[in-house]
Amino acid sequence: TDSAFRYIMAKYGHPHPMYTEFTSVEGIRAGALRLLDDFLYSEIERPIIAQLFGADPRAFFGAAAVAAALGFDGIDINMGCPAKNVTQHGAGAALIQDPPRAVEIIRQTRAGMLAWTEGQTLESMDLPPVIIQAVTLRRAKLQNPERRRLPISLKTRLGVAEIVITEWVKRLLEEELAAITIHGRTLKQGYSGSANWEAIAQGTRIIQEYGVIALGNGDITDLTDAHAKIAAYKVDGVLIGRAAFGNPWLFTRTVPDTETRRQIALEHACFLAEVVDSRGFIRIRKHLADYFRGVEGIRELRTQLMRVQTLPDVELLLRDAHF
Repeated sequence: TDSAFRYIMAKYGHPHPMYTEFTSVEGIRAGALRLLDDFLYSEIERPIIAQLFGADPRAFFGAAAVAAALGFDGIDINMGCPAKNVTQHGAGAALIQDPPRAVEIIRQTRAGMLAWTEGQTLESMDLPPVIIQAVTLRRAKLQNPERRRLPISLKTRLGVAEIVITEWVKRLLEEELAAITIHGRTLKQGYSGSANWEAIAQGTRIIQEYGVIALGNGDITDLTDAHAKIAAYKVDGVLIGRAAFGNPWLFTRTVPDTETRRQIALEHACFLAEVVDSRGFIRIRKHLADYFRGVEGIRELRTQLMRVQTLPDVELLLRDAHF
């Protein structure tokens, strides 16, 4: 969900709200300037929420201040990613088995956001000079640069190997959270099997007793399915991930013709080329294939789209394509 993807979603789908890609707090603290590309956004994406991940609570302090300084509308902590390269470092869904660390991460995130809101400078937050300089330059371009207190939310899963969602959310709710999203699988499941919405409902009931927003996630295919899940499992809303790729129309109940798909796929590629370097541009491959998912008779075109290197490659293929 990079800035180009979200721009297209906001323009043609209007979901509410949207989240950035999850961004490493340790990377920000180490001065990895490229990670700030994850925090690029356009005004039409609002409300836009900065998503953070990591294992070191201290690093969340500075990263939360950066997110607040960049004008986001909220901060979300990822405690649900099942990827091995994330969980083996104690981040993502691995935090379910380390409640004290998870709680401290929430507290440090809030503390960093509040420190910025209450007037503390980025220079006083042990952030690298390159990050401070980049954030300062970007902040100067904000339309509304006031210091705002932001809601803190998080995403999580049902458990690590077993479902422990009721005990887990009770621990999380000891902290001041605006929303909790539950993905209906355990860490061990990854994305295999089906999302367990009954377990999501169990966690939801507890979350709502605390007056906190409860969101569900997992295997939602379209807007009709989303509304059905909301009604059946009493969540306050749902997050949609994979079903939205190449499909901003998911949020509008419209079915685009192939010419519309072509035009918007090209617009997406053009926008991405403006905000990333040549190495980053190849991420357009998957999006292009998704835009034409289900269109018959274009197997060779889809294969070619998965090999593009540059924007001219995309323009040539889509201009000459026959549907």
